[in-house]
Amino acid sequence: MTHRVLLCRKLHPAGMALLEARRDLEIVTLHDPPVEQFHQHLSGAHAVLCWLERVDQAALDAAPHLRCVSRYGVGFDTVDIPACTARGIPVMVANGSNDLSVAEHAMMLMLAVARRAADTSAHVKAGGWWPKDGPGMVDLAGRAALVIGYGRIGSRVANYCRAFHMRVMVMDPGFHPARIAADGFIPARDLRAALGEADVVTLHCPLTPATRHLMGPVAFAAMKPGAILVNTARGPVVDEAALLDALRAGRLQGFGTDVLEVEPSDAGHPLWQLPNVIVSPHSAASTEEGLARMARAAAQNILDALDGRPDPAMMVNPELVA
Repeated sequence: MTHRVLLCRKLHPAGMALLEARRDLEIVTLHDPPVEQFHQHLSGAHAVLCWLERVDQAALDAAPHLRCVSRYGVGFDTVDIPACTARGIPVMVANGSNDLSVAEHAMMLMLAVARRAADTSAHVKAGGWWPKDGPGMVDLAGRAALVIGYGRIGSRVANYCRAFHMRVMVMDPGFHPARIAADGFIPARDLRAALGEADVVTLHCPLTPATRHLMGPVAFAAMKPGAILVNTARGPVVDEAALLDALRAGRLQGFGTDVLEVEPSDAGHPLWQLPNVIVSPHSAASTEEGLARMARAAAQNILDALDGRPDPAMMVNPELVA
């Protein structure tokens, strides 16, 4: 039997090599398809590899033969998990493939804000030298970091912060405080209290109803004046209107982010008018090495699912194989 595999974008050669080695696959590659084209091609697909495409009930209704949803990454907020589970469709993510790249990126954003990398570089390139308001930079060593989310990425960032000689607090209700303490970090049980202590807050939690706008007006009011906020999780974890108010009021040293509430953005976004905001285009995982790891994992997930052996460690809904 020939299986049709739908790729929503061109896949890194490391992943394509795995798929092309199989003689029983027909591979269809789209190019960041609009919804109508995506649904049209789903009609004959047995597996789909998604980037940020939404696999909702409408997409599933258009895909009567679908046997696997593979995500190019580890997030799955664009996939209707209950609907896929009801259809018996494993939803696969590339666990373990991008945590190193994203964690390094989080540290880059943290350092870039602390050292005013973007606005001072722009100032020098424009013919200036020292900014009129002085260096305005801070060290990370000796400061307190609050890591929100202690999965693969958050745990790496916690260790990186420790390597920078920071005092590291960790908040994640999915991990027992004793486990966090055993790893050498300070368990944070109360968000507002921890925000009041933290010089750096770095977000690594999934987007859920509980974490949507976790960083809203109440959280920003609780933050330590002059703190740095970094977001490499999902854009809607931060209420951008409340963030903008906090930045304009001078409460924060700055904001570094890889994600936004609405992606992609445009030049008119009000955050871009502020010199202490550093942004990347949801590219934290997209190092050459990270892209290759994600591609191999996402492709292998498809092959495993089509072969009837999906890896539970890569599944969002492992109960399907329990």
